[in-house]
Amino acid sequence: MSNSVHQSAIYLRFLNLARAIRELPDAPDLDPVEERLLNLFASVWYHDQKITVLQAMGMSTDISSTTAHRRLKSLRAKGMISLAADETDNRVKYVQPTALANRYFAQMGQCIEQARTP
Repeated sequence: MSNSVHQSAIYLRFLNLARAIRELPDAPDLDPVEERLLNLFASVWYHDQKITVLQAMGMSTDISSTTAHRRLKSLRAKGMISLAADETDNRVKYVQPTALANRYFAQMGQCIEQARTP
């Protein structure tokens, strides 16, 4: 099996495993925009950086700030993110992952690991 075929097979296994995770009864029901925003946030959170609501609304050039703001509200309602006020300026709110979001990221990470083993 060539390397590109092997890598394609791994990716397809990952997609199938990720779809199975998304279809679990207790899985958060995320639309593609919510999932994309969460993935963008995850890369920032991984580096222990903070994201303000204003920054979150402008993180993706192909998602309007209005749409991003609506999705922030829906992600909060779904329990995937929380907002925390800045210690010195209550007008500034930071977007933070919840335990549910961290569990979702862990499950996706497990999918990647499982996809690598045939």
